[in-house]
Amino acid sequence: MMNELLKDFTFVVDMNIEWGDMDALQHVNNIEYFKYFQVARVAYFEKIDSLNPILEPSTRLKFLDPMTHEEVAWEKRNVLNPAAIVRNDTVFLLYRAQDEWGTSRIGLAISTDGMNFTKREQPIFFPEKDSQSPLEWNIRKIEGEPYDLDCVSCYFDGVEDPRIIQSEEGTYIMTYTAYNGKTARLSSASSPDLIQWTKYGAVLKGEKYEDYWSKSGAIITEIIGNQQVAKKIDGKYWMYFGDTQLFMASSTDLIHWEPAINEENGALISVLHPRKGFFDSRLVEPGPYALYTKEGIILIYNGSNAANYNDPNLPKFTYAAGQALFDKTAPYKMIDRTPSYFIYPDKDYEKVGEVNEVCFVEGLVFFKEKWFLYYGTADSKIAVAVYDPSKN
Repeated sequence: MMNELLKDFTFVVDMNIEWGDMDALQHVNNIEYFKYFQVARVAYFEKIDSLNPILEPSTRLKFLDPMTHEEVAWEKRNVLNPAAIVRNDTVFLLYRAQDEWGTSRIGLAISTDGMNFTKREQPIFFPEKDSQSPLEWNIRKIEGEPYDLDCVSCYFDGVEDPRIIQSEEGTYIMTYTAYNGKTARLSSASSPDLIQWTKYGAVLKGEKYEDYWSKSGAIITEIIGNQQVAKKIDGKYWMYFGDTQLFMASSTDLIHWEPAINEENGALISVLHPRKGFFDSRLVEPGPYALYTKEGIILIYNGSNAANYNDPNLPKFTYAAGQALFDKTAPYKMIDRTPSYFIYPDKDYEKVGEVNEVCFVEGLVFFKEKWFLYYGTADSKIAVAVYDPSKN
């Protein structure tokens, strides 16, 4: 199964051709075959147009907010950026949901076929009056500032953009973004059942990182059965993170993390960065968890197109997704990356929404012998694309 997922990389590496060397690619015998790969990328994910979007906002679901003691329609504004994991032959989708004022909470939806989901009535993860509330609740609200109807995003806050894996012992580990309206902080939590959670706070700790903007943690895993299980490399777990360029952190217990830093200047070490002239010319950001395979570590990542010196085939600021391959023994060492995207906004619900022109991939599961990729569309809805190895 993993060889199928890596087919594009393997094909190019075996040919000793760099992805960007288009002159060399012209000498590939089966040029039509390779042109297909140029579009299809690492797996042949097909958007399920007959069902998409699979999740949409709703005013029906209500929640007694522990911060305000008021009832809120907690997913009234948007649903977006889901994580996914398989449990008991069921797909559990952890998704970000925003209320009218933009507070983000994490909801849960379940499916026995990976495409038709039933939402849980209450969110499973949210800001509350605990030690993390200063990181998760908007500072304007804390200071009692009156709401301004003309300020569309002034009150955004909460817990955002989950990514979910399992530890070797079966505990669920979630990375997420805590946002207080001023600073985004990559954070983590754990759960025995996906319902009850223990928060551990910001991943980057200490005075140096107290106000450091950080997001999007993708832990390296291996697929065991249909589970994404954290994988140790040289005695440590590793995580890619960042939302401009990608950095790394390591841990021995999946709770306490140490960033990879340059010993000479103390700066975070960048392992993946934007490229002028490409779809990821503005920024790069992890997608789902990273996958450890015998060929290397696959990281599906999101890229944004810059205003200029960009990919001229995409509108500026478009979010589309590509892949990178890292060394399996040295996860900070990139082997290769695709020159273009494998999924991009081409449907109305992907092109128009809270943020236009967005396909933001974040959930991936191997389920019923297929790969299901879940993504946010225009920061407003959620869709799925499926890769069936038996048909490709």
